[in-house]
Amino acid sequence: MNTSDGPPPATPADGAVDAAAAVAMEQAIQRLAAQFFSGVPAGAPSLGPGTVPPNPGPSALALGAGGASPSVTLPPVPGPLKQPPLMNAPAPKEADLRAIPTQLSEQLGSPSPIALASGPTPSESTPYFLELAGLPQSGSVAPGLGLSPAAGAPEPSSHPQAQPPSIPNGSTEALSPGGPPSTAPAISTYDFRPELVPDLGTAARPFDPNAVKRDFPILQERVHGRPLIWLDNAATTQKPQAVIDRLSYYYEHENSNVHRAAHVLAARSTDAYESARDKVKRFVNASSPKEIIFVRGTTEGINLVAQSWGRRNIGPGDEIVITWLEHHANIVPWQQLCGEKGARLRVAPVDSRGQVILEGYERLLGPKTRLVSFAHVSNALGTILPAREMTEIAHRYGAVVLVDGAQAVSHMPVDVQALDCDFYTFSGHKVFAPTGIGVVFGKSKLLETMPPWQGGGNMIADVTFEKTMRQVLELEW
Repeated sequence: MNTSDGPPPATPADGAVDAAAAVAMEQAIQRLAAQFFSGVPAGAPSLGPGTVPPNPGPSALALGAGGASPSVTLPPVPGPLKQPPLMNAPAPKEADLRAIPTQLSEQLGSPSPIALASGPTPSESTPYFLELAGLPQSGSVAPGLGLSPAAGAPEPSSHPQAQPPSIPNGSTEALSPGGPPSTAPAISTYDFRPELVPDLGTAARPFDPNAVKRDFPILQERVHGRPLIWLDNAATTQKPQAVIDRLSYYYEHENSNVHRAAHVLAARSTDAYESARDKVKRFVNASSPKEIIFVRGTTEGINLVAQSWGRRNIGPGDEIVITWLEHHANIVPWQQLCGEKGARLRVAPVDSRGQVILEGYERLLGPKTRLVSFAHVSNALGTILPAREMTEIAHRYGAVVLVDGAQAVSHMPVDVQALDCDFYTFSGHKVFAPTGIGVVFGKSKLLETMPPWQGGGNMIADVTFEKTMRQVLELEW
């Protein structure tokens, strides 16, 4: 406790916490939060609806002015949710989080820091995260926050991580800016009741594996007298009831060729088809639905790029670079193209942990490199490749980049504009969609220069025996 000459600080009447201290604390918390979260990389998803920010652990916020300020304790729940991996975004370090109380104390002029109770590691989240901006700025706690007065004296929580922060030495001293703490009666405590919190669409639900299993009818199947357990999602995913129902609805109410007729069923099926294209555009953050090409799967997507873009742009002496982590579908098409065109296929090395050696990768690139193709996530080892960095390196050498996202789209957010890749391809059946559908994303400037790989169908605008007009460019045979 700091001792100095001069009159002792005034004690707030009737246990009221100094209003200036509450306002100063709130402003300091907002500044520190802004400084801390400003370090999140630009590639990380925004903390918008449906996203749970990293929770630094249980905290107590003193709210209100001009009266007793209730302490709001936000304990984590048992089994907190794991935060989804962010693209190129490292989790905040515990040391950084635990430095916040000390910095707050320094900004308020308090002689001793507020202790931060032990809580979940920064990589964990709970569904009970409340943003400071969402809490009342003054007055008593709003009943809509799910807070109710505790009955009797507060008792320690049975949960090992649910202890609230405490002021050093176990005192109940109120913070006063610029001077020593002043003694005040104990602050009232409030219970946090999650069932009273309104659904604002900002918190994730705890993971319920049984509820998820009920979404997949095939998991009720019994094999050798036991319930089916499916672990082969890298090969294909089972289909949830919603997908099965949508397929049945199509065959019952919409079945028709798309873009090929003027009757009602054709209009329904065409609308559904183009709606799916727009959903995929949003799913991977393409700039336009016209950049989304439907194929039968990742393998056909890679072959499409090899046969359409590759045949036009790869020539004798040119080089294509892949990695040692590739699936057959990202090896064989390039071998065939190199054999046909007299080009060279080069393979980037990996280390003993299955990580691409970036120095070795870049040494393979040069003025002859025309294309780089690699998996976003390895189907065999699960290695997550630094796709953004590898794309930047390839672009420095003037190469076009294709990313095989078959194993990535079901496990991480994918933003093709942030990756800046030229092509991105994946299969529907690995992300709960029906078998026999896949996607190629391609930048518009490249798609516009690519000749059709297969002729016929809806790619035709007009046909005569002398000349065929296709939808985008005129092609004479």
